[in-house]
Amino acid sequence: MRKRSAFGWLELIIGIIMVFLGVFIFVRPETALTGIVILYGIIAVVMGITDIMFYVKMERYTGFGPAVSLISGIFSVMAGIMLLVYPSAGKWILVLLLPIWFIAHCISRLSHLSIIRIMAGSFFYYFTLIMNIIGIIVGCMMIINPVISLFTAGFLIGIYFILSGIDSIVMAVSKIGLR
Repeated sequence: MRKRSAFGWLELIIGIIMVFLGVFIFVRPETALTGIVILYGIIAVVMGITDIMFYVKMERYTGFGPAVSLISGIFSVMAGIMLLVYPSAGKWILVLLLPIWFIAHCISRLSHLSIIRIMAGSFFYYFTLIMNIIGIIVGCMMIINPVISLFTAGFLIGIYFILSGIDSIVMAVSKIGLR
């Protein structure tokens, strides 16, 4: 009997989490978008404070600090506070950057198709091909009309997470997960 490698189990767990997250986002898209924006705001503030602390420590030990670290830290804190105070502005930014992520992720997955066909077989090859072509089309549609993508972003993200989760689950149970 063949044993599954860590890759197969990890891919399965990621797929299951993505399906559950996709269902949650699909059911409550507004809450999910607000939560993502607030999370990004918190991360930006923490990273900004870390950059400023790095500048202060470098200034103390060497006599001069990297000004880029100080400037990026200040901007990160300002951006994080803006996202925390005005999450609706963050939603607009998220909706504008989301299509770029969709397209980049789909192109990345399409670049692995030849390996997927060899390792996982034809079914997974065609499933990945179709899903990522749909992702590129959705990303292009969101770039063309960002106002519509603001209102449908939660649903699109939910559907995409569900499909990506299924994609990961199928990959986990395919031959790629075997040693």
